[in-house]
Amino acid sequence: MENYIVSARKYRPVTFDTVVGQGSLTTTLKNAIQSGRLAHAYLFCGPRGVGKTTCARIFAKTINCLNPRQDGEACGECESCAAFNEGRSYNIHELDAASNNSVEDIRVLIEQVRIPPQIGKYKVFIIDEVHMLSQAAFNAFLKTLEEPPQHAIFILATTEKHKILPTIMSRCQIYDFKRMGVNDIVGHLKHVAEQENIKAEDAALNIIAQKADGGMRDALSIFDQVASFCGGNITYQQTIENLNVLDYDYYFRLTDFFLEGKITECMLTLNEILAKGFEGQYFITGLSSHLRNLLVSQDAQTVELIETSDEVRARYKEQAQRCQPKFLFRAMKLANTCDLNYKQSPNKRLLVELTLIEMAQLSSDDGESSGLCPTKILKPIFQALRAQQAPQKVSAPHVVQEKAASDQTASTNTPTEVAAQPKRVNTPHSATIPSLGGGGLRGFSIRHLQESNQKQQEATIQAAVEKPTYENQPVNPMNLTVAWREFAQNLPQEDRAMSFQMDNMEPLLQEDGHTILVIVENPSVQGELQKMQPRIEAYLRQRLQNNMLHLITRQREATEKQHFFSRREIFNMMLEQSEALRKLTEEFELELA
Repeated sequence: MENYIVSARKYRPVTFDTVVGQGSLTTTLKNAIQSGRLAHAYLFCGPRGVGKTTCARIFAKTINCLNPRQDGEACGECESCAAFNEGRSYNIHELDAASNNSVEDIRVLIEQVRIPPQIGKYKVFIIDEVHMLSQAAFNAFLKTLEEPPQHAIFILATTEKHKILPTIMSRCQIYDFKRMGVNDIVGHLKHVAEQENIKAEDAALNIIAQKADGGMRDALSIFDQVASFCGGNITYQQTIENLNVLDYDYYFRLTDFFLEGKITECMLTLNEILAKGFEGQYFITGLSSHLRNLLVSQDAQTVELIETSDEVRARYKEQAQRCQPKFLFRAMKLANTCDLNYKQSPNKRLLVELTLIEMAQLSSDDGESSGLCPTKILKPIFQALRAQQAPQKVSAPHVVQEKAASDQTASTNTPTEVAAQPKRVNTPHSATIPSLGGGGLRGFSIRHLQESNQKQQEATIQAAVEKPTYENQPVNPMNLTVAWREFAQNLPQEDRAMSFQMDNMEPLLQEDGHTILVIVENPSVQGELQKMQPRIEAYLRQRLQNNMLHLITRQREATEKQHFFSRREIFNMMLEQSEALRKLTEEFELELA
């Protein structure tokens, strides 16, 4: 049996032209060799498996070739090239800095630098993972790196450029290797498959290329693994099964469900995905990429940004035609929000399910929205369950109240019927509570509630201006504080700073019973408060039913200290003002904790 050689070693490039995905760097190196402008030190940086050490070896072989070709490549036949190909060349020395990172190892290397080459012009020293050298080893290497003999060339390779000392980098020509594109990896994998007589589907090779994340060595290792699993016929289904990759068909199906508003199907599909062992965050990340691909597929100029097979790209184009850009944009924002909140969520499955439900509601939402959630009423989710409960249908409380109100105004109602109908109880300052009954779930947001409170406050002030006469009821200091807080908390968004200031002020009712003193900390706050004085007075007069209320302000003196009431003091004040609270406390022997 022949010794098996993995594809990453068997198909390792031996010339600059066979290097994949690094065309600009190889061209620069070839031009430097042809023109004779060789530096004494090079630094090759980049991710793993992109060809740093391979290019260093090809470079060392080419500069020592006795009969170089006109295109800058080595001939591969001379004594120097033959020694390199057979692994017996004394002109090339490789040092693994990960395991040889001491000062003594660098001293041994320096001793070898002094010996001139026997064949060829240069001795090339390749130091791999150079960032692993110790601080003392770097310092011992500095002088030799700056002024080496004319026959010595150093090539330093690293995956972590930021760990290299600036003094080392300043003595080298720096070459940054980039990650390889999916198309470059797929093209090379096709070549390897042809050489090995292996049949491979384009979709399967695309999955392998994406899994490799820009590294050719990783791609070849995965290729060997999948080829062993498939037995020489690499298919898409077998590839995703072996690599544990989620089938992209799930994302196409889910998008169709989103467009059709099929929430039940979305939930069942998610359950199927989780049952196969995929994590929710992995799924939501893939869904985000799918939505992004749909967005770029809507323009013929950007469709090439999708790194996939032609068959899958055609499916993206077809589905993108049925998606509105607004829907895709809002769905991507929902997926991104879910991804950001996934790790902090105690119920991760519920978070993903809520995201899918909101996405399925986007297609039926035609109103303006911030893009984070639908603004209209959500449709019923589980139609089958609602159909089973239809015979036991009970009217929601707010529906009964509305019906009773309409019956009261009807001329056909008798006095007995009117008396039996429930009455709606309205308080002058109660906020509207959103109802959750009826056919579906009503949208509710804090912003809408704040806007409602602001409109109510404006209506109160307007009513106070139009009807400035009240019964001048006695003012309770506790009620004054509550009304003051209400006004501060319902200020519009542009007055948020003043709202915070007012919320920390204490309105003091003076002895005359209608003058309100507010002590401020600085002149700027006093000026803002005086600008709002007509609005504050109008609101307090209407709220407390006293037309004689008047607001005055003054700055706090340097020697004056602000008094904050303790919980015990506040409780005692409440006992003095409320007879019912005092009786309740005495009857049940309650104490303040």
